[in-house]
Amino acid sequence: MALAGMFALTSAVLSPGGTTTRAEAASAPRTGAATAPGAHTPRPPRLPEDFRGRGRWIVRDLGITVPFTWEGKDGDSQMVAGGPQYPIWFTNLIHHGTLYTLTYKWPGLKEHPCSAIPGFTLDSLNQAFRGARFVGPEVLQGRPHRRVNHWRVGVVAPKLPPGKHLRFPLALGDVYVDQRDRSTFWQVLQFGVQNLYDPELDEWLVMDTFAHRPGRVTLPRRCAARA
Repeated sequence: MALAGMFALTSAVLSPGGTTTRAEAASAPRTGAATAPGAHTPRPPRLPEDFRGRGRWIVRDLGITVPFTWEGKDGDSQMVAGGPQYPIWFTNLIHHGTLYTLTYKWPGLKEHPCSAIPGFTLDSLNQAFRGARFVGPEVLQGRPHRRVNHWRVGVVAPKLPPGKHLRFPLALGDVYVDQRDRSTFWQVLQFGVQNLYDPELDEWLVMDTFAHRPGRVTLPRRCAARA
């Protein structure tokens, strides 16, 4: 859907649980057990100020995989999935302290407004990551294999003590960062209300490259009118 995926986790707001298809198996890397966990918990993920990467956005239940870019410059950042020639096309970005989401194309979607959430920065996102729970070390089986640390970020409501209570997972994210560098992101599963356009409420982003040098962040005209 939108950057609303991973970014919106902190505002309650990054992808593919439905039945696995052949397209999924071919598109998404598998995970396998890595070496035994160390004696200490690693530091949580932290998105850097400057970066650029390319990969794929995967909506498994729809059988859709499109090109994906994720770039950051001076603390602003932008995701772009698909394009005018693909079945889905959207951009999510943090720009000058505001979170914008603009979906140009999505199956069954007729309205295409730019939504804006003010008061959202890179620090807001990294603050959410600081509360992530460490799942463990894993290996993403692909070309190449990548040794990663798996983290779970989530927002559950209502906030109640342990015990038998009715709870709703508003937003969940599984974040896989490089074991040698917590600021290198290789894969994210997003699940929850931020994925409302998808029938199964989940989407994947899978990076093929991730470099620590400044990228480009461009505010769409439709969103600039709301700035």
